[in-house]
Amino acid sequence: MSEISGNKEKESKQQFSVSRRGFLRTGAAVAAMGVMGAIAAPSKMANATVNTLGYEAAGKGKWSKLKPKMSYGGASVSFVEHNDQWLGTSKLLGPVQRTDEQDGGFCLAIRGILGEKARYGYFQQAPRYPLGTGFLNPLGAISGDNMVDGPLSPEKLPIPDPEQMSQHIKDLAYYLRADEVGIGKMPSYAYYASTMAPPQGAYASGAVPPDAPISKAPVTGNLPNVIVVAVEQHLETYLATTGYDGISVSQSFRCYHATANISVIMAQYIRNLGYNARAQHFGNYEAVMGPCLIAAGMGELTRTGDCVAHPRFGFRTKVAAVTTDLPLAPDKPIDFGMLDFCRVCKKCADECPSKAITFDVDPVEHNGYLRWNTDAKICTAFRASNEEGVNCGRCIKVCPWNSKEDSWFHEAGIWIGSKGQGAAKFLKGIDDMFGYGTEIIEDYKWWLEWPELYKIKMPS
Repeated sequence: MSEISGNKEKESKQQFSVSRRGFLRTGAAVAAMGVMGAIAAPSKMANATVNTLGYEAAGKGKWSKLKPKMSYGGASVSFVEHNDQWLGTSKLLGPVQRTDEQDGGFCLAIRGILGEKARYGYFQQAPRYPLGTGFLNPLGAISGDNMVDGPLSPEKLPIPDPEQMSQHIKDLAYYLRADEVGIGKMPSYAYYASTMAPPQGAYASGAVPPDAPISKAPVTGNLPNVIVVAVEQHLETYLATTGYDGISVSQSFRCYHATANISVIMAQYIRNLGYNARAQHFGNYEAVMGPCLIAAGMGELTRTGDCVAHPRFGFRTKVAAVTTDLPLAPDKPIDFGMLDFCRVCKKCADECPSKAITFDVDPVEHNGYLRWNTDAKICTAFRASNEEGVNCGRCIKVCPWNSKEDSWFHEAGIWIGSKGQGAAKFLKGIDDMFGYGTEIIEDYKWWLEWPELYKIKMPS
């Protein structure tokens, strides 16, 4: 499959004759913007939750002091409410059941359900690229139950009102080097029913041997608020990669390590104030990050199944969270047209090496809600078994919301892309014309390759 994708890239580079930087230096950009400006903004998909309380994001100077205004990267954003029928723009059809962590994709690989090659490929993720253990060893050190949770200070310190406290928490997140942060009302179904013991992260970091016995640990957490922090997977690196070569897994590990540090420090800080707080990170999750992201106003579901895209970063991030009873003023979920865009784009499905991403036009029912029915087992089996690199992030590489450099032109394109299906087709066409996602910009390639290390060592 990856050979086919490689041929596509070569063809695309041969056909690609217009330099995006040259385009921006000419009047052609202005002409294109004239076409964009002529596109009418079609009405949003019917959603009774939109702006029911007239909510607006915190004004300048109120989001945080370190980053005074939430940056949506040019997208046109409206705000939605929590109720029994919707989580953001995700339609709820009935009760959403809590899931067991051990039934998640990589946990299935750990358990051998996706085959022996996927199982041992998962265990060997870190050592198959020399940078891997540099991230995972320290991540493993902050993954124990005594690191993600712990006793409270016996005295509750005086704190500001919930709105001011929320601003303070966002300042803290940025101070700890988060790229973005949001606060949400914690959906009850965002907690796992049970975690896998030992947790997934313990196997990835090598903290436990591959044959460690696996059991279920019931999750009893029910804290009402969730703080979600995101760290961006390095854009310039993605511009220079295929998405499934050697650096792919390090892109993930870099962000998992960074967000884990932030969540552990933040949770300890909140406990020092006298309030309950539990860090939720890759090394030790009790919560599913997708619904937490949506609840915290950090994005919408995408064609890639349960991946949540942010208006500015797309889903080129990894996240962690802190669940807490600290009094906070939650942000509202957002609507920036991702559902309309994913209906017409399908670029991730076209380019997926494993063909795990559906071409369906509309989302389908899954566990009480609507989502695109990406096959997580096929996706995970490819990612764990890939020997032309380590893991895979091809969908991140090619998604038009993920692959944009910072410029006025791209912000304008994102604004257009958030304006409905007709505008989405236009943006996707512009994206294809400039070769985004399929080109490889060699000027940005800084890492070294050792393909001989990519081979998975199977036990004799």
